[in-house]
Amino acid sequence: MHRFYRYELRARNVDDARAFYRSLLGAEPTIVALPDELAARGVVPHWLGHIEVDDVERSAIELVEHGATKLGPTVQRDGGAVALLRDPGGATIALSRGLPASSLVPCWHNLNAAKAGAAMDAYGRAFDWIFTDETDLGSFGVHHSFAYAAGEEAIGSMTDITGRPSVHPHWLFHFLVDSLEASSEVVHRAGGTVIGPIELYTGSRIAICEDPQGAAFALWQQRGSEETASSAVIARGG
Repeated sequence: MHRFYRYELRARNVDDARAFYRSLLGAEPTIVALPDELAARGVVPHWLGHIEVDDVERSAIELVEHGATKLGPTVQRDGGAVALLRDPGGATIALSRGLPASSLVPCWHNLNAAKAGAAMDAYGRAFDWIFTDETDLGSFGVHHSFAYAAGEEAIGSMTDITGRPSVHPHWLFHFLVDSLEASSEVVHRAGGTVIGPIELYTGSRIAICEDPQGAAFALWQQRGSEETASSAVIARGG
C-alpha cells in the first residue's frame, strides 16, 4: 500500500532547523540540507513528503502517465532509491523505497493544487487512494478528504488553489500540538510567521506557519473541552 512514510525538511541551516523544531514540537524531524543547486535557483526551504513504493521507477512512470512530471533521474541514496516528481496539481513529491521512515509524523496532509481534479485522479489511479468527504471551507476552498484505503480514516485533503494567487502548489503537513497559542508564540519568537488561529467546523484549530527559514507547515490542536458552534466551518482567522 502506498503511503507517506518519510517527511523531509530541506533546510539551509540544518542545525538551526533542528533546534527550532525541537523547541516547537519536542522532537526532531528528518532534516537534510537544501541542495545548493536549488538554493542557487531561489528555491526556499520546504517540506518534501516521500510516498513509499515497491518499484520507484515503475511507480514514477505510472504517475507520469497520469499527468505528473519527473524531475530528473531516479537516484540511489542512503541505501534506497528516490525519484522526485511534480504532480498534476503542481506540487513536488518524492517516491522512494528503502529510506528510513520519519519518527515525527504529521496528523494531517493537505495538498494545495493548481488542478485539484487532475491531482485527485492521479493519486487515486496510481496509488488507489480513496476520496471520502467534501468540506467547503469558504475562502480556504473546498477540501476533498482522502484515505489510503477503503475503511480507513481520512489522513488528509486536497483543495484547488485557483483564485488564490497568494498560495502556490504544495503539500502542507500539519503537526499536532497541545496548545496552539503557546506553539504559535514559539514560532513568533524564533522569527517565523503564523496565520491563525483558524477554527474548523469540527472544533479543532489550526495555524498555518512558516519556520524561520521559510518552510511552510501547519500546527493542529485537537478540539478541547469548550463547545464550538457546529454550524461554523471557519469561525475565525487572520
